[in-house]
Amino acid sequence: MNFKDLAFNRFSVRNFQPKSVEKEKLNAILEAAILAPSAVNFQPWTFVVVTEASLLEQLHSCYHRDWFKTAPACIVAIGNHEEGWHRPTDGKDYTDMDVAIAIDHLMLAAAEAGLGTCWICHFNAEKCAELFDLPAHLEPIAMIPVGYPAVEVPATKKRKSFDEVVRWNQFRL
Repeated sequence: MNFKDLAFNRFSVRNFQPKSVEKEKLNAILEAAILAPSAVNFQPWTFVVVTEASLLEQLHSCYHRDWFKTAPACIVAIGNHEEGWHRPTDGKDYTDMDVAIAIDHLMLAAAEAGLGTCWICHFNAEKCAELFDLPAHLEPIAMIPVGYPAVEVPATKKRKSFDEVVRWNQFRL
């Protein structure tokens, strides 16, 4: 599959088959994540892979959606704000962006492996941090449920047009 097809075929899966994901496949998508670029190559991320039923149940209390409970695995992407690069001119913290790039690599690798994912950012991050006993400088940035999709790839994707989002040599509306 070429990259454009892969990007098109990746979609947010919100219904998973009741089938566990092989550890080899989880390892492969995590390897893709850790190959992602990061500011100054600081790699300020950690990924917690949750596959045990009792821990998944606790994780469900951080995001109350029935579909989330259908995922046989969930990867919690954690950003380390002490390890992330901060722009010297204004102190801007690039941890979130670095972790986002890694998550994108992970999700594309999952799609290539026939797995479905969904990027969850609207969850109770404080409760999630407590669940993993994280210190203040470590932040759960996203939860990514992983599993075999129980739905087909949508025939179309709603996207803004090329001309709406691309500008050449200047910014004009």
